[in-house]
Amino acid sequence: MSDPTWMASVPEADRGVYRLAGFANRVGFGKRPAVLVIDLQYRIAGDHPAPIEEAITTMYPTACGEQAWEAVGHVARLLDAARAAGAPIIYPYVAPKRAVDAGRFGQINPLVTTIPERGYQFIEQIAPQEGDVLLPKRHASAFFGTALASYLVDFRADTVLVTGATTGGCVRATVADAFSYNFHTIVVEECVFDRIPISHDISLFDMDAKYADVVPVNEVIEWLVASG
Repeated sequence: MSDPTWMASVPEADRGVYRLAGFANRVGFGKRPAVLVIDLQYRIAGDHPAPIEEAITTMYPTACGEQAWEAVGHVARLLDAARAAGAPIIYPYVAPKRAVDAGRFGQINPLVTTIPERGYQFIEQIAPQEGDVLLPKRHASAFFGTALASYLVDFRADTVLVTGATTGGCVRATVADAFSYNFHTIVVEECVFDRIPISHDISLFDMDAKYADVVPVNEVIEWLVASG
């Protein structure tokens, strides 16, 4: 099997260091999945597909452009399979940020406080449906300051399938916390994205080595079909 495309950004010598240290073993799927759809709002994708510079300057400063919309199509497929399998779907999403409550992130990037209401709406193609859980959050990890762990316990989930954005930001923070709670943590490869390729690639490499299994979407869908 050939290496995934994101692996090409990591020099072979660096991969060797991780192998020597014993990282990158597989954990695999558990038995009861839940899907996390992290921050997939128009603010992160833009109102329509466009090159990232155009999306940032003409739509939202947090927009990721075309790579976001490519991921949206894969997320839609995954959600169809998850619903058919009866897996719970949870939408951790960015709560509107104002200058008064944006915290340190508002200092790092004051533009996050300028996003209009439209930017906080869910992307229509993958919007929540009746029975899904909506989980507003104000920090990177979907676990921090939210009831996510409580929901997962109530659903008796032992596996989280992580989708959304950005790979090196809210996805990575959520993955690290899911790992800390001892969930089987699966990052669905084509269902996450970032603003720049190097951040996306290195984040996938590091999560795959330490905190999660990065798994292609087709393989995850096959597992959902079998588990349903």
